[in-house]
Amino acid sequence: MEKELKTRPSLKDLVPEDRPQERLERLGPAPLTDRELLAMLIRSGTARYDVLAIADELICSAGSLTGLLRWDITDFERIKGIGKVKALQLSTQVEIAKRMMRGERTSDLRIDDPQKVWEYLYPEVRADSVEKVWVLCLDRKNKLICAESVTSGTATSSLVHPREVFRPAIRFGATAIILAHNHPSGDPSPSSADLRVTKNIFEASKAVDLEMHDHVIIGEIENCPDGKGYYSFSNSGLLG
Repeated sequence: MEKELKTRPSLKDLVPEDRPQERLERLGPAPLTDRELLAMLIRSGTARYDVLAIADELICSAGSLTGLLRWDITDFERIKGIGKVKALQLSTQVEIAKRMMRGERTSDLRIDDPQKVWEYLYPEVRADSVEKVWVLCLDRKNKLICAESVTSGTATSSLVHPREVFRPAIRFGATAIILAHNHPSGDPSPSSADLRVTKNIFEASKAVDLEMHDHVIIGEIENCPDGKGYYSFSNSGLLG
């Protein structure tokens, strides 16, 4: 990969009309490559590393442009040619990209099957390298009121406590919830900890008069044994 990066033309090797800014002005953003788009965000390089070299290193280190969604400020600061201010700017742009992906997905969205849970949360968690537990709060017609990430780490019974799960549901006046979390490995098959957590939350939901419709584990289609990309405790008959 390092050899491949060295063979790519640097900024000074390009004729003016083939440089990222000139191509952007002439063609718009769609035809630009990933390295060119990143170069436009980075804006400037250093004496040792030009802006395209920095863009190449970012993509190489992250594995892909999408991989940058996993990065925070400290990840950007490890790249040669990126200082604290630029790392702050890039991490801000990553957060903006995540929020744009969320968009207006909660508007009149009815979630009444695990496929819809997967479709809603997959764009949110696909880049996560750790497990995150989500609570989807629903009204009486199964319309999504809100979705909140309540914890991050490994889904163990000590980490996922009922009070953390029910707090957003009670705050927003939900009548039902769906619990969800991701498996960064991509395989949504439940662990023994997942089974224990599900049982504990389901039993506790009765005490606060909340319906727990499902617990859905979010994975990748290509790593899922049945090719769905998710595992549903409700569909598997493990709730109730």
